[in-house]
Amino acid sequence: MLKIKICGLRDMVNVSEVVKSAPDFTGFIFWPGSSRYIGVDPQSDLFSQVPPQIIKTGVFVNEEITNVNEAINRYCLNAVQFHGSESAEYCRRFKGTGILTIKTFGIDEGFDFKRLIPYAASCDYFLFDTKTPGFGGSGRKFNKNILGGYDLGKFFFLSGGIGYEDIDEIRNLRHSNNSFFGIDINSRFETSPGIKNAGLIKSFVGEIRNI
Repeated sequence: MLKIKICGLRDMVNVSEVVKSAPDFTGFIFWPGSSRYIGVDPQSDLFSQVPPQIIKTGVFVNEEITNVNEAINRYCLNAVQFHGSESAEYCRRFKGTGILTIKTFGIDEGFDFKRLIPYAASCDYFLFDTKTPGFGGSGRKFNKNILGGYDLGKFFFLSGGIGYEDIDEIRNLRHSNNSFFGIDINSRFETSPGIKNAGLIKSFVGEIRNI
């Protein structure tokens, strides 16, 4: 069954509504450049809304390792997602610590999947997003046929402007690549940056669970 990650959460009340849909992962963005940034000193209550069976993920962009570790410990994160130009060695620092590691790559027509080889032993999962000048959250899609060039076998999340209207495409991809592990949703399920439409997410999660 495909896993579901809801990223870009930053409002305590909204989080409490979203987690009722029982996603597998929630994502909190620690990068100040994002419109979904959780802030300099977020309250622990933001994270305590997430039930223990849901994996709390901190999303970072080229952050100092000491700051990542501080966030892990302070907010009891279960996973980290690196969305910048972090090296395989950087990612390896978290491997085997009990914290799941996700490395994001921006995908376009010219992407060379051989770039991922050094990361295969350093990360638990890859996440494929649309390549943009920024670091995700653009709401833009990429051509999923590009994924035909991926053959490393490491499980990956699919991101990049995924909306409710993409359910049929997701269903077809599920049967074409055994490494397709999960869906990462964000901007297409928002009423404003960082505020999710809990009802729409509930319907989407129900459809994906039936795939």
